[in-house]
Amino acid sequence: MTLEYDLYWSFRSPYSYLITPRLLALETEYDVHCRVRPVYPLAVRTPVFFEGRDPLWFSYLMMDTRREAEFLGLPYRWPRPDPVFMDMATGTYPAEQPYIHRLTRLGVLAAEAGRGLPFLREVSAVIWGGEVDNWHESDHLAEAAGRAGLDPGELFSRVESEADRLHAIIEDNQVAQRAAGHYGVPMIAFNNEPFFGQDRMDTFRWRLEQQGLTPRKPA
Repeated sequence: MTLEYDLYWSFRSPYSYLITPRLLALETEYDVHCRVRPVYPLAVRTPVFFEGRDPLWFSYLMMDTRREAEFLGLPYRWPRPDPVFMDMATGTYPAEQPYIHRLTRLGVLAAEAGRGLPFLREVSAVIWGGEVDNWHESDHLAEAAGRAGLDPGELFSRVESEADRLHAIIEDNQVAQRAAGHYGVPMIAFNNEPFFGQDRMDTFRWRLEQQGLTPRKPA
């Protein structure tokens, strides 16, 4: 029996980037299916979340993400540009964002096409992997979509023509995420149990094994 779970994931989350290769490897090897449900990052959904944060919160985040990437053997650098634009003069996140809404809508389309996890892996590697400046320009995203098994031309056309529909799906994902037990990403929801954070991967797999996780049969 195929085990299924929901994945709530953000293109602005370094921890979402860090968990994705393991989730894709899990689905490749075992009879498990990930329902990819992209959400907007907290900086877009709830900008006040970051107001008044202790400076140690950010410095620890930067140190911990570098350490986790090194531990997992993944290349890593904070994106250039950041997927969420911040007004440096005020330290606030404007409602009008140049990148994150389109990125998240693309993630929904990829999930609908059955290529959600491959798309998240390829695009997040371009954004967070440290080898690409200006990931939003040139053909970087188109090439990532192609590597994920998608038609970039169709994908980019639909992300504009279906913007309202895709935005509504993202909003629904965010409601479902909170109902499942947490607001942060990455978050896995499996059998009415939330697993928040990339450091819950082993716990999640343990729970899958309890529920009868089995290897995929050879094609």
